[in-house]
Amino acid sequence: MLPLKDSIPSERAPLVNGVIIVVCAAVFLFELTLGRRLDLFVQAFSFVPARFFHPGAFDTTLVFNLKTLVFSMFMHGGWLHLIGNMWFLWVFGDNVEDALGHVRYVLFYLVCGTAAALGQALVAPGSLVPMVGASGAIAGVLGAYLVWYPWARVKTLVFVVFFVTIIEIPAPFFLIFWFIMQFFSGTLSLAAATSGGGVAFFAHIGGFVAGAGIAWWLKSSGAVRPYPRIARW
Repeated sequence: MLPLKDSIPSERAPLVNGVIIVVCAAVFLFELTLGRRLDLFVQAFSFVPARFFHPGAFDTTLVFNLKTLVFSMFMHGGWLHLIGNMWFLWVFGDNVEDALGHVRYVLFYLVCGTAAALGQALVAPGSLVPMVGASGAIAGVLGAYLVWYPWARVKTLVFVVFFVTIIEIPAPFFLIFWFIMQFFSGTLSLAAATSGGGVAFFAHIGGFVAGAGIAWWLKSSGAVRPYPRIARW
């Protein structure tokens, strides 16, 4: 399933959301220019769980590892990786930024991305596989959207074998289904764990849970009060 558009209009321009998309695209285009130097760039700026949990063995510092936690959120491993992440952020991020405001949205995004990376790292603390991508932070955005906009609906492109159609579904159904798929895929990935790369499903899970938890806390404390808006297409 691919989300095309949600039904909740935002009250203010999603400036931070747009900046994140532009920065991620710019970093990826820069990666494409590196050629043989790309491996060195990835090693220098990606998040590697083993370096985080065993800094002495890699002669790294806490500052270095925190830097890679942030920088890795803006790196991507291919066109589909980049476009898929940015598309989800474009569809769901504007309303979350609208609820939080620009400054708090930056902090929220970085916290969710950090929680996502650590969630994956805890599953494989000795992994030497570099982690890159914004999907963990974006999963946090999805979690917040679920908590704050449960009445929303999403126009969705659905693929069933050779049949393709567009349907309108409740946002909770789409987001919970997405989370369940990440959970089962992550569980299966543990059974078939290899030393190679792949999708960091537990980063998605960790980011989603962190985003939903923060959103629930902010809503229950009155710090964020998203209100029903007239759905429109």
